[in-house]
Amino acid sequence: MNIAKHYINGKWITALTGSGKTGDILNPATSELAAKYCDGTVAEIEAAVAAAKKAFFETSWRENARIRADVLLQFADNLEARKDEVADLLVTVNGKLRREALGETMAGVSELRYYAGLARNLFGRVMEVEPGCYSSLDREPAGVAAIILPWNAPVTLLVRSLAPAMAAGCTSVIKPAAQTSVVNNMVLECVVDDPRVPPGVINSVIESGSALSQYLSESPDVNVLSYTGSSRVGKLIAEASAPTLKKLSLELGGKAPAVVFEDCDVEKAVAGIVNGGLILAGQQCTAIARVIVAEPLFKEFSQKLVTALKNVKVGLGTDPQSQMGSMIDTQSRDRIAALVEKAEHEEKVLLKGEIPSGPLAKGAFIRPSLVEVENLDSKFIQDELFGPLMVIEHFKDEADAIRRSNATRYSLAASVWTQDGTKARRVASKMNFGTVWRNAHNRLFPEAETGGYGDSGYGKLHGQEGLNDFMQTKHFYYETEH
Repeated sequence: MNIAKHYINGKWITALTGSGKTGDILNPATSELAAKYCDGTVAEIEAAVAAAKKAFFETSWRENARIRADVLLQFADNLEARKDEVADLLVTVNGKLRREALGETMAGVSELRYYAGLARNLFGRVMEVEPGCYSSLDREPAGVAAIILPWNAPVTLLVRSLAPAMAAGCTSVIKPAAQTSVVNNMVLECVVDDPRVPPGVINSVIESGSALSQYLSESPDVNVLSYTGSSRVGKLIAEASAPTLKKLSLELGGKAPAVVFEDCDVEKAVAGIVNGGLILAGQQCTAIARVIVAEPLFKEFSQKLVTALKNVKVGLGTDPQSQMGSMIDTQSRDRIAALVEKAEHEEKVLLKGEIPSGPLAKGAFIRPSLVEVENLDSKFIQDELFGPLMVIEHFKDEADAIRRSNATRYSLAASVWTQDGTKARRVASKMNFGTVWRNAHNRLFPEAETGGYGDSGYGKLHGQEGLNDFMQTKHFYYETEH
């Protein structure tokens, strides 16, 4: 049985004191036991933070950008060599499609190679402020970085914080989600055995609860914290970390709208919205949750969307014919089923997604649903539902489309579907979202920053700005001798 262990100060351990508790990791597609994990305590997280702090101040890790770049490149090569093994394990413990798991793993490889390049380009600047008087603005690593991860995309979400932290010269303490901790560990195996990485530079402690996240938020020895997850927890982290004034990068919830104009390519828009809404069974913060359609097109588009969603093949992630996998657990499945039941009494259900019978009934499977909603105050529009349940609305004109899109505190991502490029650009400029795609959705790249506003958090991931979150600027002043 695969058991996910903690990694502290260069060693894999089960616990620092006593025998240590373990927890079960279930295969969400079958509800069968897939693996186990060691459930950490404050003793392990204290040791991890202490090791990271010591490595930051007492090793040469932060001083040699070329070594860090080479380590990241080797990390990428090792992960690519194990891509099939990682993807297979990810399907087992997460329930997603294998093509999604493989795509996520290769996205991590690309991210590592991108930040390897940036590691050798940590430029500051020098200016002569007066004759013979110089100011040097030096870019330095921020210190110890805490990385708290969810279960929905454990490879990508680990790498997109760990890679820039390593490139910057930070040391790290990772807290992966228990459900997918075996996957996180397999990814870490691709780097921690590199002899150029001193003990303590990378640490990982698994936990089923929230006490260790609280510790990382409050610890004065943690200088920057990167968190991906719910808005509720993100706000708790911000509150707990306020006394230490640490840097925060928070990618939180989403309620992504897809605005569909009358001049769109209907067939391509329907296909794109199905793919954009059902990625990871709708369990992605950038997944399409709202479809906002021009009134003249509404009837035709909603009918075509219902047909397309009804024809989606829900099944095992290992089945090449499957178009949507399972949710993370049966509790999440039942939560979505209850929301659809609620919608039948409060809204207009155009498509009711049922829990499959037969072999899939044991897993966390549920078919897609589509609910028509008019009232912007409805919880189906305002709340993040995080599953294969989409809302469809209609708008009167361009101004109304923008108004409806922005009628939420979630401002992470959106898309505009139109053949008029000028209109798309104009509408996007007025939409209060960190990312807006035209005639596409969920197009994410290492080179391009992402991040939201409002309840979707702050800070940036990917790109140069993603690296900046793990760095700080020092001003050094000097004068030339006369």
